[in-house]
Amino acid sequence: MKIAIPTREGAVDDHFGHCDHYTIFTIENNVISAKETLPSPQGCGCKSNIAYDLQKMGVTVMLAGNMGEGAKNKLDSCDINVIRGCSGNVDNVVKAYIEGKISDSGIGCSSHDGSHECHHHDQ
Repeated sequence: MKIAIPTREGAVDDHFGHCDHYTIFTIENNVISAKETLPSPQGCGCKSNIAYDLQKMGVTVMLAGNMGEGAKNKLDSCDINVIRGCSGNVDNVVKAYIEGKISDSGIGCSSHDGSHECHHHDQ
């Protein structure tokens, strides 16, 4: 399985379409076996080809902060499952996802009320 995370300075970037790059994790037997980066196209994520590029790389999950419905729909159409509401260090977010500690917040870009953290706690 491959998981993509919009990234800026090692953390989940809250704005999918304006992130610095995407961190792509390859997961085998519930362990991170590879980590690579993909430069982000500049501009709105729903208007770029990033969903298709990620699909070609084999990405099936996107762990994101906020995301508008247009971008989410585009990723969904490329068979990429979007989990919104993630924040913090990308390595910790992926580990929490593998452990089953993250679920989609259902929060899109129109709801900036400060409740955008993943549903897990780092120990």
